[in-house]
Amino acid sequence: MGGKKKRSIKSIEKTQKPKPKKKDEKAAVLPGEKGVPGITLPNLKDEELSRELRKMKYITPHSIGSRFNVRLSIARAFLKEMDRKGVISLVSRSRNLTVYKPAN
Repeated sequence: MGGKKKRSIKSIEKTQKPKPKKKDEKAAVLPGEKGVPGITLPNLKDEELSRELRKMKYITPHSIGSRFNVRLSIARAFLKEMDRKGVISLVSRSRNLTVYKPAN
């Protein structure tokens, strides 16, 4: 009573065929460019890194992860270490988000 409707052979064939990928001009990425974000922590003593952090109005793990191409867990650990060293200072912390600002 009221069982599943049987699918036609045409509809089964459509689901099994791979869909052609659309080429988007904006999302044109070189094959070697896209990949797994880095696992290693950026160099803490790097002067260029300190200058980049001072330029930012606020600093979040997401902003560090996207700018330096590292995972969020690595970015969080990096920000904790920079806070401990006094390069940045904690502004606000919640369950999901931690916000820092450059130390003056």
